[in-house]
Amino acid sequence: MKLLVYGAGVCGSQFAARLHEAGLDVSLLARGERLASLRRHGVQLAEADSPAVRRVPVPVVEHPAGAYDLTAVIVRAHQVDAVLESLAGLEGDVLFLHNWVAGAEPLGAAIGPERVLLGFPTLGGTMDGDIVRHRATGFLTSRVPMPIGEPDGRTTPRLERIVREFRTAGIKARAEPRMDAWLTTHAAFEIPLAQAAHAAGGPVALAEDPDAIRGMLRLVRQNLAAMPTPPVPRAFAALRTLPEGLLVALVRRFLRSPAAVHSGLSDLSPTTAAELERQAAQLRARAKAG
Repeated sequence: MKLLVYGAGVCGSQFAARLHEAGLDVSLLARGERLASLRRHGVQLAEADSPAVRRVPVPVVEHPAGAYDLTAVIVRAHQVDAVLESLAGLEGDVLFLHNWVAGAEPLGAAIGPERVLLGFPTLGGTMDGDIVRHRATGFLTSRVPMPIGEPDGRTTPRLERIVREFRTAGIKARAEPRMDAWLTTHAAFEIPLAQAAHAAGGPVALAEDPDAIRGMLRLVRQNLAAMPTPPVPRAFAALRTLPEGLLVALVRRFLRSPAAVHSGLSDLSPTTAAELERQAAQLRARAKAG
């Protein structure tokens, strides 16, 4: 399988590096200074605050060209429209692995509905200059699967083939029959949490503000209540019924953890704010339509 990873940020860089180290034929698309750095040093990875940096010589390209069996798009939600223009002229299936609440229809309208798959990367970390600092792999994080699904929920030969290839590369992929509902559920929780962390100055600062966490949880409950379908995974339904005090305590503990500190919750850039606003607009539109 010939693969292209479109997007060389935190998740795309890690994903391409893992595929390359597993021996798959993968290229990583990057632009500008990021492209120059990757050509000089490869993908540079470090675990959390470790001084040890590992370099993975993933082949990089500036423009997508030719035929790929699969293109994995790992960019921010507000960057998708620009990416779709360049994907329209490519061949092969396209797996969109990012925050996305608008459904498969606008993606298929641009590149052909038969080419679209949906998913979400279970990778996390932050950028430290040109180095991707990823969270440490623990007992729980190593068991969290990467969900991938067909827009219509079918289990198709191509979906089975992609899951099998990723698993061979050590990525715990799993076919998810309700991928659209999964992405909407994730957004219902992630958007208020990320916006609260951004406003507070990061996850640790938010952990010290229980009132802000309570306000965030109320928005999460409103989002879940507005969903036209039950949440996926079902466990997220507990956010609507568990006592608020218990949830506040659990969220504060999580926000202080290395998993939160070394995640996108610590990214306070304008780019993050733009992505969150695009997601929030998509979520409002889905709730209104539902």
